[in-house]
Amino acid sequence: MMFNDRIKQLREERQMPQRKLAAALDIDAASYCKIERGDRIARREQVIKLAELLDTDQEELLKLWLADKVYEIVGEEDSANDVLNIVADNIVEYQRTKPL
Repeated sequence: MMFNDRIKQLREERQMPQRKLAAALDIDAASYCKIERGDRIARREQVIKLAELLDTDQEELLKLWLADKVYEIVGEEDSANDVLNIVADNIVEYQRTKPL
């Protein structure tokens, strides 16, 4: 599931108007609508605020948001799977060697 789909689903489940979330994020309703459609990427602090407003797991929304950002960079590349595997290997290596 993509970030924008998840926030739309949560908003609809809670019967919240887009304008209410937009106001809480201090943006106009059109900008919020673009985030929910996937035409604009939310900022990290907006994701955290949305988790609070939608009473949902912040970590889940941050993971979906970050996955969307990664997809935006490598998603259409022919070698996307190879790139993601290299990144995964680098993360594992970093976690293995990072100081306690």
